[in-house]
Amino acid sequence: MSRLYEGFLEAIRLIISFDPDLLTIVLLSLRVSLTAIIISTLIGVPLGALLGLKSEKKTRFFNKLIFTFMGMPPVVAGLIIFLILSRQGPLGVLSLLYTPTAMVIAQVFLASPIVIGLTTVGIRAKGSVVEEVARSLGAGPTLTAWTVIKESRFAILGAVITGFSRVVAEVGAVMIVGGNIEGHTRVMTTAIVLETRKGNFELAIGLGLILLMISFIVNSVLYSIQRGGENN
Repeated sequence: MSRLYEGFLEAIRLIISFDPDLLTIVLLSLRVSLTAIIISTLIGVPLGALLGLKSEKKTRFFNKLIFTFMGMPPVVAGLIIFLILSRQGPLGVLSLLYTPTAMVIAQVFLASPIVIGLTTVGIRAKGSVVEEVARSLGAGPTLTAWTVIKESRFAILGAVITGFSRVVAEVGAVMIVGGNIEGHTRVMTTAIVLETRKGNFELAIGLGLILLMISFIVNSVLYSIQRGGENN
């Protein structure tokens, strides 16, 4: 219990002092995770909408595939991206391994199936009713699809929130493809692992508390937007 208390005090000290190493780690963590979730949203929402608007019988195989990837272990995702970006891999010539870009790619690989899957479920839940109403009012296929997506926007935002929660706390994949290089690819989760291995439990706990606070703030903002829209 004393270590937890000391970790809390360490977190406060690091925040108040604007520790430059901490700021570097925090800013990189946010940059990587926010970039990954934005890309995942741009990929996942259109694909999820496409699957959700089609008959389940026609998309059954793709649904199973997406749901399988939703539960993919991060270390497996990291290994796949590592092999693709390694010098002998198909994208090795780009020299992306052990860079923040590689970390973003790994997180997109993890978050996109979540956004696709939950968007599909959200649209399918409202799709049939909204589609019938839109068609009865004379809407064409394009307008009908847009109406269904618009009415499902808060379920889609929920999918984005879940995807962000997945990547911001991710450690296995980013450590494999990023290498946990100080000042270059070290993010909060990998820093916690490193400090724990070194026996710096107070600093590790402090970093963990800061990560929780950041995650809470970002998710609270997104959740408030979602709930506010549902209450209108």
